[in-house]
Amino acid sequence: MQLSEYQWSGNPRGMHNTGAYVPLGLDGYRRTQMGWVKLVTGGEEFAADCGWMLSNNITPVIRLYRAEPGAMPVDGVLRNQWSIYASYGVKWFEFYNEPNFASPEWPSDMADLVDHRNVDEVIRPLCENWLDFAETIINMGCYPAFPALGETVGVNGALQWLEAMLGYLRDNWRDRFINVMNNGLWCATHPYALNHWYQEVPGSPATPRLPAQYNAQEPGWHFEYPYDPFTQAYDPGRTLWGGTPSTPYGDPNGILAMGMAFNQRLQEWFGGAPLPVFGTEGGIYPLPINEAQQPDTRFPPYDRTAHAHGTVAMFNWIATQAPPWMLGMALWKEDEYYNNGLPAIQFMESMPQMPRGGLWGTVPTAVPRGPGPINGEPSLHAVILAPGLETRWFFETAQSYWNTYRPIVTTVWDFIDAIPYDRSLATTVITPPEMADAMRQVIQQQYPNVLFDLIIITDSVDQVAEVFNQRVWSNRRFG
Repeated sequence: MQLSEYQWSGNPRGMHNTGAYVPLGLDGYRRTQMGWVKLVTGGEEFAADCGWMLSNNITPVIRLYRAEPGAMPVDGVLRNQWSIYASYGVKWFEFYNEPNFASPEWPSDMADLVDHRNVDEVIRPLCENWLDFAETIINMGCYPAFPALGETVGVNGALQWLEAMLGYLRDNWRDRFINVMNNGLWCATHPYALNHWYQEVPGSPATPRLPAQYNAQEPGWHFEYPYDPFTQAYDPGRTLWGGTPSTPYGDPNGILAMGMAFNQRLQEWFGGAPLPVFGTEGGIYPLPINEAQQPDTRFPPYDRTAHAHGTVAMFNWIATQAPPWMLGMALWKEDEYYNNGLPAIQFMESMPQMPRGGLWGTVPTAVPRGPGPINGEPSLHAVILAPGLETRWFFETAQSYWNTYRPIVTTVWDFIDAIPYDRSLATTVITPPEMADAMRQVIQQQYPNVLFDLIIITDSVDQVAEVFNQRVWSNRRFG
């Protein structure tokens, strides 16, 4: 399936319900202009409500709740309840929730076993039972989600779990997974933005405004962490996979990060085109209910008013500047937003939501893809290594160049989609001769605004080292 074939509202703004069997605030969804509602259900109690949502151009997403599910298999009760929701027109379904968290997602007697390196007791049953779910949902004409992972960092972090699960499917069930991938698969994420966002001082992309000056109706917002100018200024070269000494296990704590990681591995390991990503819970969290929040002291704090501006701006940023595969997210969660009188509710009621596309979510052609033209110096510079080359090799070969210019260094290139049009990019691409045309095609031809600086390895490592040393001596970043 192509991105444009998935049926959805075309509106990225969403809300997560309070919980199973708790009545839904249907009128509130309409007043706050929601395009998605994520529903955790105990059974089929919300089926008729889903019919109402679809008639009001709101896309429901269903996850049937089971306590401590672990890697539970699909059973007849689940199949029956999924089919009831499908009969009301629901297309989007989840199975499993943050399986990288031992509690409350796994039985208590397995707490010490929940690790991405535990293939036999964790990864294998999780992936194989998930495949049964995915094939069941596809047979209903609906869309199965790849499970959302909690955005943890460390040796047993979210990125490591993602690679373990996709790696197991690649090595053991490749054909089955590709069939799912081609027939409705999407990726669920839990993008809790923390305070990894800001609105820039006009004309100074790496300088955040004071939070009291935030204005949702003005431009200059940054939600592309860790690729935003502010992050790159204090930790040059940081990527979601790491790339700097301060991020040895990667940095998946951004709105786009886990979805980008999923689509990159899909492209590299399965040859797949980007698939839809929807954040089934997340947003600017923790909520500033009684006091300002600053979970990352490097970024500005936010109070209730700044949170309201940021929430509206976040959804509009997704609609206009995020990659086409990012469809939106559901704020966590309904009772916390409505019962605590957060100004974000009033802001969403009064400020129109920009659409991602027309009815049922066609990707808008008017929104430019990737970075804009370079005027003077590019906003960002990335060294991109062709397949087969490693970042460690680059740092050993071009140490003086790295110390002088501090570019992003990466082995992937579809992060370029996440760079907004009001930023520019230069790429220094290092490749053996046989890969040069392919690298031109995936970067230079797809992103005509990007400066394409090509270095072909024609002789040896010493030749590449000499190229970079000459650039440093002549104070010339690009060839």
